[in-house]
Amino acid sequence: MFENLVNQDAQKYLVSDIKNNVFPRAVLFSGNDATGKLTAALEVARVLSCVNAEKKGDWNCTCSSCLRHKALTCTNMLLMGPRDCALEIAAAKETFLKAYKENAKYIVATRYLFLRSVRKLTLRFSSILWKGESSINKVGEVIEEINENLQQLDFPADLPSYEETEKLCQKINDLTLKLEGNYLYNTIPVNQIRNMEAWAYIKSQEGKKTIIIENADRMQNSVRNAILKILEEPPADCVFILLTSRKNAVLPTILSRVRNYSFNDRLPEHQLEVINRVFHNESFKDSLTEYLLNYLPVPVYKIREIALKDYYENILTGNIPVASEIVKSANNFEPKIELKLFLTAIAQNQKTLLKTPQGCEAASQLVKALQNCWDNVTTLNQSTGAALEVLTREISKINATNSRILSKSL
Repeated sequence: MFENLVNQDAQKYLVSDIKNNVFPRAVLFSGNDATGKLTAALEVARVLSCVNAEKKGDWNCTCSSCLRHKALTCTNMLLMGPRDCALEIAAAKETFLKAYKENAKYIVATRYLFLRSVRKLTLRFSSILWKGESSINKVGEVIEEINENLQQLDFPADLPSYEETEKLCQKINDLTLKLEGNYLYNTIPVNQIRNMEAWAYIKSQEGKKTIIIENADRMQNSVRNAILKILEEPPADCVFILLTSRKNAVLPTILSRVRNYSFNDRLPEHQLEVINRVFHNESFKDSLTEYLLNYLPVPVYKIREIALKDYYENILTGNIPVASEIVKSANNFEPKIELKLFLTAIAQNQKTLLKTPQGCEAASQLVKALQNCWDNVTTLNQSTGAALEVLTREISKINATNSRILSKSL
């Protein structure tokens, strides 16, 4: 039980509460990114649904429920909320293909790794959640194409040739980029909460139902109010697991209705163990976050260069950049984490301005403009090019009244 949750103190508390039958119906897993919160949540869902009376929750359990949960195809679990899935999918793809090419002894594990990495994204587009959404038909077409390709790599069928497997993996990777980039909300729509609530009250035919909500701190007021109602009195056979990397941003009224399990930052040596154990890479010697960033289509240093030299510096010197060219040079900012890195690079470059009141005010205005750009893309679904055009105008206005100050940030 929880054998795949590496070096995390929360493991022993989860095991104890489940074994003693005192695990609550509403919990919060809080901790920074890359601490294993989603891994733990998916494992809780599997253990609670296990139908093996003798060895309930054993990792090697072969009951029908556990097998479906391991493959992330179980119908009594919903996974909701925004998440950057693209880098994990890309890393899992490379790990799987390398194991296949080398006929490694751990190929079955890497095959599961890739299948699960893709389904961690596609599960968020369940027809249960998306009922009534205007884009459901377009989303359904992409999901169907992903599943058709994924089926050829799934158990128990034999894998196609390496060359065909490589093509299938790349096609799946491209489709998931499209799915995440075009359709995944940055916040949960209230309609999905209502759809989830209706599903939660339908009695489960096998084991407990589990509803996992990632980035619970990003909920808008209407969503928070809707989720509060069901957390006050969850259905008897349903467990809610909320995940957050910003516990302080979660409403106190929600915190009062859940039991918190804290996930600590892993030590550097423990992060290396995760990279070795999950991705079978023994040569990489940095953090798990940095490992995944290696799978960006555009390297981090290049994104920073585009942000500061090609974009920001040109605005301040009066050479207004063409937004479409910036977008193209950054691979259309797909996945969206590239846009986050782009905007963060500009924001972090303002630290030198914080020494004076005037500098603080200019930096504050700029950070607000950067946040607006992110919200325009992720919440209002504005195209990245259009959002950058707006950002360019806002930075130009700030620069017009603070040119001497902003120039100090170059």
